[in-house]
Amino acid sequence: MSEDKNKNGVGESTNRKQDGSNSRKASVYEKPLDLDDVLINELGQFGWFQLRNIALVSVPIIMSAFSSEYIFSAATIPHRCRIPECGEDGKLSEFHPEWILNAVPESDSRFASCERYVPLGVNGSLDLCPANIFDRTQTTGCDSFVYERDNTVAYEFDLGCQEWLRALAGTLNSVGTLLVLPITGYVSDRFGRKMALIINHLNLALFGLIRAFSVNYPMYVVLQLVQTTLGAGSYSAAYIFAAELVGPKYRVIVTAVCSSMYAIGQIVVGGVAWLVEPWRYMIMALHIPCFLIISYYWFLSESVRWLLSKGKSNEAQTVLETVARVNKTHISEKSMEALKSTSQKTTEVSDVEKPGLFRSIISSPTLLRRVCTTPIWWITTTFVYYGLSINSTSLSDTIHLNFILTSAIEIPGYITAILVLDRIGRKTTLSIGYFLSALCNIVFVFISNDLYVPRLLIFLLGKFGISVVMTSNYLFTSELYPTEYRHTCLAFSSMIGRIGSITAPLTPVLTEYWHGIPSLLFGGMGILSGILVLTQPETLGTKMPDTIAEAEALGKTDNKRGESR
Repeated sequence: MSEDKNKNGVGESTNRKQDGSNSRKASVYEKPLDLDDVLINELGQFGWFQLRNIALVSVPIIMSAFSSEYIFSAATIPHRCRIPECGEDGKLSEFHPEWILNAVPESDSRFASCERYVPLGVNGSLDLCPANIFDRTQTTGCDSFVYERDNTVAYEFDLGCQEWLRALAGTLNSVGTLLVLPITGYVSDRFGRKMALIINHLNLALFGLIRAFSVNYPMYVVLQLVQTTLGAGSYSAAYIFAAELVGPKYRVIVTAVCSSMYAIGQIVVGGVAWLVEPWRYMIMALHIPCFLIISYYWFLSESVRWLLSKGKSNEAQTVLETVARVNKTHISEKSMEALKSTSQKTTEVSDVEKPGLFRSIISSPTLLRRVCTTPIWWITTTFVYYGLSINSTSLSDTIHLNFILTSAIEIPGYITAILVLDRIGRKTTLSIGYFLSALCNIVFVFISNDLYVPRLLIFLLGKFGISVVMTSNYLFTSELYPTEYRHTCLAFSSMIGRIGSITAPLTPVLTEYWHGIPSLLFGGMGILSGILVLTQPETLGTKMPDTIAEAEALGKTDNKRGESR
């Protein structure tokens, strides 16, 4: 490596000797040193230090999935009207005695959940409850309920026939994941990535543990909202640690690895819920270990990019020297000084006055169409992704196994995205993922409930398709927008996309009207988004746009990919 190359971190295509020419010095100083250049040319894009970082943050990423335990703690339980005329006096009486159809109308699922025949004022017993003590021409609502199980809040707080109220737990969980974005963003940018990770995980553990002692359902759902509003940012904070110190070549892989860790976290949730059935103990078993992440304050290094952006060059130097030592590489003094200089200038120089985001978008029909299109992709992705996870528990009585399999199938989806994104392109990958998931969801509607294995395979294939989309969406969306607005537009799309995750927990309730409504909704949204993807230009092999003009030119010119920012 040449002396000029070390000094400025801009390596030229050939290894030339220094000639002391002022003109040459001027040319190499045109581009300020970038951390990516140091990683590529000196420290290594992916070494032992980066591997250690990913291993460390994998633990909080896995634990960040624990907030989805509401799928089990607030799961619906088969229930029916209690028949006091026949001697039933508790919520856990025998759920389907031989005489039950004498007192309760028959339905597709054995017998009705929310209505019973009108009593005639004559009493029977638990052993003998004949049909002639009821007026079987008239039905009425339930005064109280009998439940098949007692291991969720539906039993604990007597939520029989209040499915919309029960589903509120999942909706508020998703609302919290929307509210946490600006909070975590502020903490992360103001106090550092490490502090954001620790604070989020502390809140996740603390409010999760308190929720296990809820005395009523309002307390349970309010704490669900508070927990996710203050703690659901742990995934994004952990992901930043994993991604900010690897070179550009490995960021797609790291994204897929982090997504896979989250899937493993969901598998853990399913396993713990299977082994620890009482909902209070299940919540405690999941959240008490989360307090261990507080120890990361002492042995997790702060993000170098954040330190440099805040002018903390001495602290950044300490971390970079550690990276070099662990990776068995070297960072030159001149590169270090150039990094410090770039960091100092970044904190001192204010942005040049330029048109606002809204004005720029409105004045560009191309960007305006994209801003109206990409959020629909994200709504569909979160709606189908979370909707399939939640509805998996209703596939059969083996609810825990169904959920575990539905979570595990995500990992092959993420791996597939890595393998095909740079081969067949972003548009093709995304559209096939949407169409595959949509087709599977539509076919699922017409498969008989008796055919468990075919239903399960089609359901898992649908989840596989949307998992491919989940990883691909980040990359394709970011490549469609110019550098100066990329982060904002990506965040906007992701935030609007939360509409999908907020409404997904309500879809199981729709099966009360017809069993196929959720699957048809998933299929319809998938087809819509698959078509909308085809309206955008392919970005494979193109340079990431830096300006609005370059973003508008995507798909119109032969734009070779240069260095991404």
